[in-house]
Amino acid sequence: MTIQVNTDNHIDGKEDFASYIKDLFNEKLKRFDSHVTRIEVHLSDENAGRGGSDDKKCNIEARIENHDPIFASATSNEMHVAISDALQKIKTGIDRVLDKIKN
Repeated sequence: MTIQVNTDNHIDGKEDFASYIKDLFNEKLKRFDSHVTRIEVHLSDENAGRGGSDDKKCNIEARIENHDPIFASATSNEMHVAISDALQKIKTGIDRVLDKIKN
């Protein structure tokens, strides 16, 4: 499973953050490794430092072998919360697709 992390220009510490996210996603999604070929994570700060609520956004696209990609998104005041919420949503989505495959 390949994990690609994309950030906008308003995310601090891009390389360290990308490494952390790759490690986190490898750990949390390792049981899907044989089915998921690619994960793309897109992080952005919607208000670009101007403040406001729910301005940190995490979009995740998962590509499952021989199926259409699935998508999950979450926003929060804090990036780690948006990432955690979107990760939980994509795990649920992958589980659903794989359950349909089995049945």
